[in-house]
Amino acid sequence: MRHNKKFNHLGRTSSHRNAMLANMCASLILSPNKRIFTTVAKAKALKKVVEPIITKSKEDSTHSRRLVFQDLQNKAAVTELFQNVSQKIADRPGGYTRIIKTGNRLGDNASMCFIELVDYNENMLKEKKAASKGRTRRSKKKDETVAPVTAAKETSKKAKADKVEKEVAEETEVLEAAPEVKPVAEAPAVETEEAPKEDKE
Repeated sequence: MRHNKKFNHLGRTSSHRNAMLANMCASLILSPNKRIFTTVAKAKALKKVVEPIITKSKEDSTHSRRLVFQDLQNKAAVTELFQNVSQKIADRPGGYTRIIKTGNRLGDNASMCFIELVDYNENMLKEKKAASKGRTRRSKKKDETVAPVTAAKETSKKAKADKVEKEVAEETEVLEAAPEVKPVAEAPAVETEEAPKEDKE
């Protein structure tokens, strides 16, 4: 039974698991594109370890450097983390990593993925910016175009109404100015005599 099982042991002893996760953290920080390829289970375990380390790197002090080195055990990774990564993620209040699933491994069918630092994936950042700009731009354009169109419609309606009123006024003036015409009495109907029909025998 799964009583009080808080985390994935990954089939390893405590020392083996800690060493493996420390190496994975260092690999993630030192890789040029800040991305590593691993299984989903390891990536989820790594996420819980690397995110608190990145948060500690926001404060560049001797104490925080010692705490980070205690976990990573890699001087190059600590230097990279405090010099470059901490500057890049300074404004982000958490959620520094992203897991992208890539399918299953051929040998044992294990689910595989990339785990990467969010702020280093330039393509996804560009797409996000373009999408957000597109939404705001569209709404602004819509507001700008709707106002003149409605104004034009109102003016056209008003112009039509004025035109109709003017025509009615002109017709009434013409009718009032015209002299009264008496109706002509109908002429009596003239009866025409029909020619007598000859009886044919």
